[in-house]
Amino acid sequence: MEITSLGYRTDLLLLALGGSEVTGAGDHVVVRTPANPTFWWGNFLLLPSAIRTGEAARWLEVFGRTFPAAKHVAFGIDSVDGVAGAEDELTAAGFEVERSTVMTARSVVPPARPNTSSTYRFLSSDDDWEQLVGLALAANPMDVEDYEGFVRRREAAHRAVVEAGHGQWFGAFDGGRLQASLGLLTDGSGVARFQDVQTHPDDRGQGIASTLVHTASAYGFEELKAETLVMVADPEYLAIRIYRALGFDGTETQVQVTKPPAKPGP
Repeated sequence: MEITSLGYRTDLLLLALGGSEVTGAGDHVVVRTPANPTFWWGNFLLLPSAIRTGEAARWLEVFGRTFPAAKHVAFGIDSVDGVAGAEDELTAAGFEVERSTVMTARSVVPPARPNTSSTYRFLSSDDDWEQLVGLALAANPMDVEDYEGFVRRREAAHRAVVEAGHGQWFGAFDGGRLQASLGLLTDGSGVARFQDVQTHPDDRGQGIASTLVHTASAYGFEELKAETLVMVADPEYLAIRIYRALGFDGTETQVQVTKPPAKPGP
């Protein structure tokens, strides 16, 4: 299956670098991450087009057969226009539809108000990576089973990709304390993809994120020899304005369709 979406092409690229299995299955792609089975977007089906009326049951059956132990259901839609398909039918079946803006830049401009009080550097020590786990839990809390275990497994995979030479993980530090972080990863093809831009709640509103993104972007162009930087952002969250101000433009809309695990009863 030839993948149209730049968002999903770069998703699959990074997942493969991190040890996930990406397999064509005729009319769809299967993504598995055995090392992190509760990672929804490491264990999903990428569908070739929007889900038509009456198709949800078929794809549910395919997902269940492919991931018999999974408590979640996750479908990516290989499109660029944000159309999920039979959305009323999907919602009635308990699915949630999420849309993200795929942004690209071939050059960037400095932030209007850069933060100069923090120190910007690569994550390098065990303590740095341990702090990244704590930052992720604080910046993006979720009430799901074994969330900390999922985060630890995800960050271990990120560290392995960095140590294999596929990019860097950047941090903004106040002394030795990690305030914000992001990854910028590539397979050397000329495209570099940002991952997990996050700032601790206590450190927001200080220009740290924009300065960190600009710092990493300069590294991507100069050191990784990237021609295009890719960022996937929530169109409803204020951070997207930071990326636009730095020179990123929205080029596609990425669609994710999920059915979260059922909540345990009382």
